[in-house]
Amino acid sequence: MAATDLTRPYAASGSAARIGTMFTTAIGTFAAWNDARLTRNSLSALTDRELDDIGLHRGDIDSVAGRY
Repeated sequence: MAATDLTRPYAASGSAARIGTMFTTAIGTFAAWNDARLTRNSLSALTDRELDDIGLHRGDIDSVAGRY
């Protein structure tokens, strides 16, 4: 009778792990870019008065969107 060790979960190794990591990194990068794009578009749609109410100027939009 054979014994099976079930205490260790399967973990990809070698090229499979690198491909998975590369895919995960690409998805994360795309999500961060999209979040910054949405933030930039939302802030750009505000009037100067609305931006002043939240303590921002038009020139601050790119730096604020790039933080996240």
